[in-house]
Amino acid sequence: MSKPVRICLVGASGLVGTALIAACVGRTDLRLVAVARRELSLPRGATMEVLLAEPEHWADAIAAARPDVVVCALGTTRAKVNGDEAAFRAVDHDLVLDCARWAVEAGARQFIVVSSVGADPHARNAYLRIKGETEAALARTGQGRLDILQPSLLLGPRAERRPAETVARALAFLAPLLLHGGARRFRPIHGAALAEVILALVQQKARGRFVHDHDGMLRVVRRHAFERSLGVSEAVD
Repeated sequence: MSKPVRICLVGASGLVGTALIAACVGRTDLRLVAVARRELSLPRGATMEVLLAEPEHWADAIAAARPDVVVCALGTTRAKVNGDEAAFRAVDHDLVLDCARWAVEAGARQFIVVSSVGADPHARNAYLRIKGETEAALARTGQGRLDILQPSLLLGPRAERRPAETVARALAFLAPLLLHGGARRFRPIHGAALAEVILALVQQKARGRFVHDHDGMLRVVRRHAFERSLGVSEAVD
């Protein structure tokens, strides 16, 4: 029997992190360790470690997690930092890159990061430009395998209210009718579905850099389900 895949999660308190924790409940093939600044509210049945540390000590915490895979679901919003672009960059660029470097130092074979649809280092929009710059810089951090997820609006329960996402939830049922062709990448995705994408990716062992848009993420899950149905496993021993 192969050893459980050890996953270190940073950004555990957000929508994606919370969904990933829930998706790992009852999984004996995975060992989840979260690195966080404060205590987390865990779902019933969760058996995982939570390493508490301030970001300046996350290098040690990630190393202590002994990860095979590091999942980075860090992210803030311009609203949270009162429109301060430097403060936004400090989290969504600088801290994400730090976590990627610490993952390499800790011996992780794979780094999975949640970015955004439309990320472009040349974008006029600061949010998309910083996301794009982060993606470009991640390619230079020495990852054995780098998976970049580019979801559009994320659906699911959040601690704070976001007007744009409230509208998205209301219109989500219209997306299959309105968003076709190249616009499909803007279809919203539920946090729980994104967690399933992440758990499918941690089973893959091919090296390199992979960018997954909306349809790409759905293909990852379908491929994983198909391989499981055939009894094929890409898990790393």
